[in-house]
Amino acid sequence: MVIETLSTLRERFAKVIWVPGNHELWTTGKEPAQFRGQARYAELVRRCQSIDVLTPEDEFAVWEHHPRPLTIAPLFLLYDYSWRTPEAEGRSLAEALDQARDAGVVCTDEFFLDPDPFPSRAEWCAERLKVSGERLAAIPPEHGTVLVSHWPLHRHPTEPLHYPEFAMWCGTSETEDWHRRYRAEIAVYGHLHIPRTTYRDGVRFEEVSLGYPREWRKRARGPVPLRTLL
Repeated sequence: MVIETLSTLRERFAKVIWVPGNHELWTTGKEPAQFRGQARYAELVRRCQSIDVLTPEDEFAVWEHHPRPLTIAPLFLLYDYSWRTPEAEGRSLAEALDQARDAGVVCTDEFFLDPDPFPSRAEWCAERLKVSGERLAAIPPEHGTVLVSHWPLHRHPTEPLHYPEFAMWCGTSETEDWHRRYRAEIAVYGHLHIPRTTYRDGVRFEEVSLGYPREWRKRARGPVPLRTLL
C-alpha cells in the first residue's frame, strides 16, 4: 500500500520525498513478506528508489529558489524513550513503560515494530542518529536546510498530547538542537496527528500529518489540505 500510494503521488508531482514512520515499519502476521526491522526498511528504500522517490538513503536534493540554497534532508531517526513524564524521569525503561501502561498508554510499536538486527529500538535509533548526523554535518555551510522526519526533532510539539506518557514514542533528546546545529529554515514532521505551525529558536516547525478521518471530524476545519512550505 505504501508504494502504491507513493506511485500515485509520483505521477502528480515533480519530486516526491519519503521518510519512514512507525506504521510502515510494522511487521504483522498478515504481511505476505515477513521483512523485519532494518531489512524491512531496506526493502522499502529499494522499492521507493525503483519509482524515483527520494529516501533518507539518497543524495539530498537542493532547493535553489530561496535567498540561500536549502538542502532538503529526509531523515529516519526513530526514538529512544528519553522524552518522559516527570514521574518517569530517572527510572528504568521497564519502570517508565509500566508507568505509561498504568496511565492506559502503550504504543503499538511495542508489538509490531521489530528492531532486528538491533537489540532494541533505542539502539536502532542510536545508529540512525549517527548515520544522519554525519550526513547533515557534510552539508555545505552556506546552505540552510529543510529537515524532514516522521518523528519531531524537538519535544515542544508533544505538549498538547492528551496522554503525555505517549511522548516516549515520539522522538529523542539527542535531536533537540538539530534545528539550530544544522541551520534549519523549517523542520517538517508528522506522527502526532496535530497539524499546526510552531516556532522554536526562530525556526518554523510544521506538523503535516493527515491523520485519520475520525480525527478530521473532530476539527472545525476538517481535513488539513496540502500546504506550501516554501
